[in-house]
Amino acid sequence: MLAMLEAVQERWDMMFLWLVVALFVDGLDGPLARKYDVKHNWPTYDGVLLDLIIDYLTYVFIPAFALFQSGLLPGWTGWTAIIVITYGSVIYFCDTRMKTKDWSFAGFPACWNMFILVMFALKPGEGVILVCVIALTIAMFTNLKFVHPTRTQRWKAITLPMSLAWTFFAGWAAWVDFHPASWAHWGLVVTSLYLTFAGIVQEGIPERASDA
Repeated sequence: MLAMLEAVQERWDMMFLWLVVALFVDGLDGPLARKYDVKHNWPTYDGVLLDLIIDYLTYVFIPAFALFQSGLLPGWTGWTAIIVITYGSVIYFCDTRMKTKDWSFAGFPACWNMFILVMFALKPGEGVILVCVIALTIAMFTNLKFVHPTRTQRWKAITLPMSLAWTFFAGWAAWVDFHPASWAHWGLVVTSLYLTFAGIVQEGIPERASDA
């Protein structure tokens, strides 16, 4: 709600700061729920359902609104993007096959908050943004593997620091209102490339005992 209130006022830096806070919390709630065995201690509480509701709002709905309202994708490109993002993502969230056996994601996990924040930082042309939106939406419905920041065990020693670094650089970029001279943008590029392609690379490299 705090992020949405900032978005309505078109204060994109503050909106993304709140979304970064939400992303940080999202990285903690699952491990805490498993540590304290919520399924056993509170069996009537469906944490997975709660997680999906919150994720749809913070990962999909609010970032899609920001992409359109900010003017990064004006006119028909903006309408196309928000329809593709919101409808494609809600179908993906309903798919029970979205997690792989190693708790990675099968297909792009609808992390539009991360993608759109990077677009605010880099500000590529609208054609590039639209092509990326369509490509990532298609990727949601493939078997391409995307690592989970905390649950994918393979390369976790790299993935977890990369995820924390992404969160740091994202907060930094938003704090300086996406100033083009900020070094945070380079950090976002490097960490985003890793998080996007690490799972796909894993699929092409046989796993060894040392990878775990």
